[in-house]
Amino acid sequence: MRVWDQFLAAEDTATLKERPHQVWGFGQRPALVLIDLYRWVFGDSRPASVLDAMADWPGTCGPQAWDAIPHLQRVLGAARQADIPIVHVTGLSPSDSGVPGWSTRGKKETSNVAVDPVMADRLRRRFDIIDDVKPLPGEAVLRKAAPSGFFGTLLMSHLHANDVDGIILVGESTSGCVRATCVEGRSYRFKMTVVEECVFDRHKTAHAMNLFDMHQKYADVLGIDDVVAHLDKLAGKTPAHA
Repeated sequence: MRVWDQFLAAEDTATLKERPHQVWGFGQRPALVLIDLYRWVFGDSRPASVLDAMADWPGTCGPQAWDAIPHLQRVLGAARQADIPIVHVTGLSPSDSGVPGWSTRGKKETSNVAVDPVMADRLRRRFDIIDDVKPLPGEAVLRKAAPSGFFGTLLMSHLHANDVDGIILVGESTSGCVRATCVEGRSYRFKMTVVEECVFDRHKTAHAMNLFDMHQKYADVLGIDDVVAHLDKLAGKTPAHA
């Protein structure tokens, strides 16, 4: 069972038998790209539900974000052991850069922030990558003002400089910035792998169906065990024929 199976109609399932998923593979020189694992989507503590968190953290993905942390740490650890390029992508703050974020539609941050020190502090920290997956020295950190990790950043140049031909993609949100990065990465002819347990979304249906769509068109959506097993091979932990 895949996460999207419960949402497929009988005709959808029948068409998949006629045209199965095309396997892209990891490529010869993969990189791990982590998208938007910042404070704004986690909050400071695990909430009981998305609704419980939204008043304090409007960008929250709720418990789904927190559930992903152990899986993210596992993949990140395996990638470090394999010594592949690792790129952390986070947001570009409009208040620091003067560049409006893609979701603000050109509007300035709300004026009531000035009289709400708690929200002002949250906005100041919103694009801070959480400590659970914080970058190590030597790992690239890029900032973006659009959904895709490629748009307006040095991601392409960095990947080319490291002779990368495949991307292992994790982060949030599945239906937003992960999908945008996945589609653009495939358009640039990278072999794309999305780690199912390491991406998340505020809306569970959108999460499932965007994974389905990426798996059918742009990427291999794989479980974490398969991805870690491949990284372990690159690290020399298992025989190449295993």
